[in-house]
Amino acid sequence: MSANNKEENIKKEQDSRDSNEASISNKSKSSDSKQKPEIQEKTVEVKLKETEEKLLRSLAEIENQRRRFEKEIKDAFEFGSYNFAKEILATLDNLQRAKVAIKNDDKLKDNEDLDKFLENITIIEKDLVSIFEKNNIKKINSHKKKFDPNFHQAMSEIEDEDKEQGTILHEIQAGYMLGDRLLRPALVSVSKKKMPKDQEKKDKNEEK
Repeated sequence: MSANNKEENIKKEQDSRDSNEASISNKSKSSDSKQKPEIQEKTVEVKLKETEEKLLRSLAEIENQRRRFEKEIKDAFEFGSYNFAKEILATLDNLQRAKVAIKNDDKLKDNEDLDKFLENITIIEKDLVSIFEKNNIKKINSHKKKFDPNFHQAMSEIEDEDKEQGTILHEIQAGYMLGDRLLRPALVSVSKKKMPKDQEKKDKNEEK
């Protein structure tokens, strides 16, 4: 083979290699150009998801704050109502005591205007009770009820064989509720069974 033919073959091989490398490079560039938009698209999706999560957390926090504010306002209102109701009960108590005292006053019993005066006191008393009920302040019903420490406070025990032990016999002072909250317990006397003599002696000895 002549020298010219060898040079031509070497040149052809070199051109072929260059062509293949160029083709591979173009393919690589083309592949990179196709992959880059996909990477960019995923990045945008991630950012959108992160933004959405932040927005949801912010909305949740705002909702929690709203609920806290509502509870604080409600508690403040109920606390103010509770204190006011407790104080105004003293006015009703004094009015009822005055009514009883006037009825039992020997000097006023023969007064012609006594009944009219007591009637006016009764009207005021009913007005107060009506105002209480409108503001969700209700009297605890204790008459012939079973003693309940959640609503009653026992001031004395009275022996009564006809009543079941722990039955309320007398209401010394009315109790009231403010909604579901105890405003003040009812002061009551409750029944108890007569103690056997042997047990009574034993208790007295233990006290000594």
